[in-house]
Amino acid sequence: MITVTVSSKYQIVIPKEARKKLNVRPGDQLLVHLEDKQMVLRVRPHSYTQYLRGLHKEIWHDLDATEYVQHERASWGP
Repeated sequence: MITVTVSSKYQIVIPKEARKKLNVRPGDQLLVHLEDKQMVLRVRPHSYTQYLRGLHKEIWHDLDATEYVQHERASWGP
């Protein structure tokens, strides 16, 4: 575990090890997520479309998307 210090301007330095592992570059934006009494920093994706691409693909592996949508639309009623 690495310790960082909060400056008088409430700034912190992201340790080199973390920057390298997460590929954080100057100008990148981070998302701050608060969980109970914890703060989680995540690198903001440049494109949410690319970031979410393939999410839960295992669910759709054996399904035909067109057939699935047609079935769902038919279930909405007349």
